[in-house]
Amino acid sequence: MTRVLSVASECVPLVKTGGLADVAGALPGALAACNVDMRTLLPGYPAVMAGSAGAQVVADLGDLFGGPATVRRAGLGDQVLYVLDAPHLYDRAGSIYLGPDGKDWPDNPERFAALSWAAAHIAAEGIEGWSPEVLHLHDWQAGLAPVYLHGIGAAGRVGTLLTIHNIAFQGLAPENRLEALRLPRSWYNPGGIEYYGQISALKAGLIAADKISTVSPTYASELMTPEFGMGLDGVLRDRQADLSGILNGIDLDVWTPPYNSPGGKAPMTRALREELGLPECDGPLCVVISRLTEQKGLDLLLNVLPTLLAAGGQLALLGSGDARLEAGFRDAAERHSGVSVRIGYDEALAHRLIAGGDVILVPSRFEPCGLTQLYGLRFGTLPLVALTGGLADTVIPASPAGLAARVATGFQFAPVTANCLRGALMRMCALWQSPQDWQKMMENAMAHPVGWDQSARTYAALYQTLKKVT
Repeated sequence: MTRVLSVASECVPLVKTGGLADVAGALPGALAACNVDMRTLLPGYPAVMAGSAGAQVVADLGDLFGGPATVRRAGLGDQVLYVLDAPHLYDRAGSIYLGPDGKDWPDNPERFAALSWAAAHIAAEGIEGWSPEVLHLHDWQAGLAPVYLHGIGAAGRVGTLLTIHNIAFQGLAPENRLEALRLPRSWYNPGGIEYYGQISALKAGLIAADKISTVSPTYASELMTPEFGMGLDGVLRDRQADLSGILNGIDLDVWTPPYNSPGGKAPMTRALREELGLPECDGPLCVVISRLTEQKGLDLLLNVLPTLLAAGGQLALLGSGDARLEAGFRDAAERHSGVSVRIGYDEALAHRLIAGGDVILVPSRFEPCGLTQLYGLRFGTLPLVALTGGLADTVIPASPAGLAARVATGFQFAPVTANCLRGALMRMCALWQSPQDWQKMMENAMAHPVGWDQSARTYAALYQTLKKVT
């Protein structure tokens, strides 16, 4: 049995802003079958405290970056959850990362340094008689833990794995916060935690963790290039031997289609069109469930939307984000009967969109792993994706070779430009006119493995390499 403490800033079902939460929530259960005892450490935000009512204090951390802090034991399904109860850092309304002004909380460096500090001390001292052999650290919010482990002399006893979910977020703080963050000045240099004149929590983890992983093999390769590495590509090239890409999976119980074969989709599509006020048509119903940002390539989709509509397709979109994109898609819905737009997020509607859609569009400029294309595969809703990150690793394109071998599960395009997206939409609409080929692709998609089994085994093997002989 390998003992692992997973350290994350968010985790379903308690708190979620993105795919990190899905991973943190799914891994403990998936790894239990691989002889891994994974427990999770999570900040005590109001939603987490409310979901952990009656949790007992199991450790006292004293003063933690400006106020008292304890660790409470709660449950995460059948697994153990440790909650870092520090009201001065986490007991605040609104977003877990952003203040009422929409900007980062000014004390975010301390808020997540505290999470890393707590993780390091649990690793060094144990908790409830349980001591982790490995710390699995997620993104910059847990990036300082290996530095703290070195500081307390425990780095030789506990292995550390840092997983990059999105390198665009790096946890920067000014140099004058070194002392406040309990960081040794000796680490503040270009070969250490300094990043263009600031402290980088993510870089700290990248240089100090024993191993590094990210959420797809292609993204691991992309991160070592200037285009995708966000200024840290050199650090990652230096650590290439310690870097691996492990695909995310999805919860197959949560994402189970209400049909067992492609033939069961048609009633769901009719019901979805009726719900959204879309007319019947002879083309594919394409769906988008996404943040509305340029990173997601949705400005490109807005640009080429007339091509989809002219070819007989329709679009149903659920999401929010950039005000300009929200306005652009709203305007498209007002002008075209084949477009439905819902601004915001609705989990139940997301399920109905994926169940009733024919195609799910994910034209991201970069995408570490992506989950919506996995949901699409599971439901036989063929993904049309950019050739990047996890999108490249999870979708078998309807190329001449893929169609001839009858293995295709979706559509890909590259480079990520409006013109290439336009071409992919045209190819997709043309293939729609071949029902036999389309049904075979749906069958392939629904049979494609998208759960956690393989990835959990890979993580378990990686943890084994991190266990240290003491």
